Amino acid sequence: MEIRHLTSDDLDAVLDNRRRAFGPLSGGGAETWRKLVSPMLPEGRYLGAFDGPRLVGTARINPYVQWWHGRPLSMGGVAGVTVSPEDRGRGVGRALTHAAIERCAELGHAVSALYPATTPVYRSAGYEHAGVLQRITVPTEALRTLGGGAAGTVKLRRMGPADAAELVALIGRVHAATRASGPLCFDERTWRLWLEDDDDFCYLAEDGFVVYRWSDGDIEVDNLLAGSEATSRALWSLVGSASTVAKSVTACVDPADPVLWMLRERSKDEVTQTRWMFRLIDLPAAVEGRGFPAGVRVETPVEVTDSLRPGNAGTWVLRVDGGAGSVTRPGGPAAEATRLTIGGMSALFAGVPTATLRRAGLLSGGSPDADDALDAAFGCGAYMIDYF
Repeated sequence: MEIRHLTSDDLDAVLDNRRRAFGPLSGGGAETWRKLVSPMLPEGRYLGAFDGPRLVGTARINPYVQWWHGRPLSMGGVAGVTVSPEDRGRGVGRALTHAAIERCAELGHAVSALYPATTPVYRSAGYEHAGVLQRITVPTEALRTLGGGAAGTVKLRRMGPADAAELVALIGRVHAATRASGPLCFDERTWRLWLEDDDDFCYLAEDGFVVYRWSDGDIEVDNLLAGSEATSRALWSLVGSASTVAKSVTACVDPADPVLWMLRERSKDEVTQTRWMFRLIDLPAAVEGRGFPAGVRVETPVEVTDSLRPGNAGTWVLRVDGGAGSVTRPGGPAAEATRLTIGGMSALFAGVPTATLRRAGLLSGGSPDADDALDAAFGCGAYMIDYF
C-alpha cells in the first residue's frame, strides 16, 4: 500500500469512495465538495492510500485556527477519512491516520482534532476525547421575546462572501475576549464558499453574526456568536422572529452560551452532544501558543509517552506564569514527574480533570498538589460549534 498526496485527477475516485463511506451527495453537494477540497490539493492536504492504481482510502487535513483560553493555535482538522468497503480490516485507516499526523506536523499545525466514526483507531494514534459539539432545541417563541430596547440599538446587515475577511477577524476578537477554549475558525476561502449558499441566511453585527436556515419547517442555526448581551439578544430574536411558522430552533452552541441564561423559562434542556477527539502534534509549540489563566503560576515536571511523535516524548518541566506557558527539558534532577500518555496530555490540555485522567489510566505519578496545579492551569470546558 502506498500513501501519497491526491491530485485533481483522483477526485472522481475520491468522491466514489466518499459516497460508499458516508452515503450519496446531491448534485449541488458534490459541486460544493469539489470547490471545498480543490484548493487543498496543491497544498498536500488530501492523502490517498493506493493498492497499485486503485484508491482504497483517503484522509483530508483542513486548515483551521482553534482557540485555547482565548489564544489561537494552528489546528489540522482531520476529516474525510474513508476506506473502501472491500478493503476494511486491512489497517488502511490506521495507516492513513498515522500519515495525517505526520502531515499535520509538516504543515505546521501545533494541534489536531477530529470527529471520530470509531474511537479505537484514533485513540491508538494518540487522539483522546476532549470536548463536545452541543446542539440545543428551544421553542422559537422563547427566542423571539429576547429582543427589546437594548437589542433594538444593534445594527444588523445581511452578510455575503465579500464579508469573509471581516467575519474571520470578528470571530478572533470575540473568542479572544471571552477566553474561549476549543472553537475553531475556517480560513477566508472556506468562509467565502459557505457564505455563497443561497439556502443560508447570514447576518452580521459589529460584534457578532448568525448563519441559519430552514429545515423541515423549523429553524437550524449553524453559527451564532455574540460579544455582548445586546448583540446576543438581537441575533437570537432575529432567529425567533420566524415563530409564526417555525415552532422550534436547533442550534450548535457553547454549553455555557449566554442565551441559556437569557431564556425566561428554562427548567430542562433538550440537548444532544457529539464528541470530538484531540491530539497534540507539537507539544512545546502547543503549550507556548495556548492561553492560561493570568493568576495561575505552575512549575512541575511531566513525563509524556508518544510512540508516533518522539519529539513530544520524555520528561519536561511545565511552567505557567502570567497567562503564558512553556515546556522545557529539565537541566538536572527533578521531583517525581506526572506521567501521561500523549492522549492523556492532549486531554489534559483540553481541560479534562486530572482525577478523570488518573482513574482512566491516562495519568499516573506526580502528587495531589501537582494535580491541583495542572487542573488550575488547563481547566476549561472545551467545545466546538462547527462540525467538519
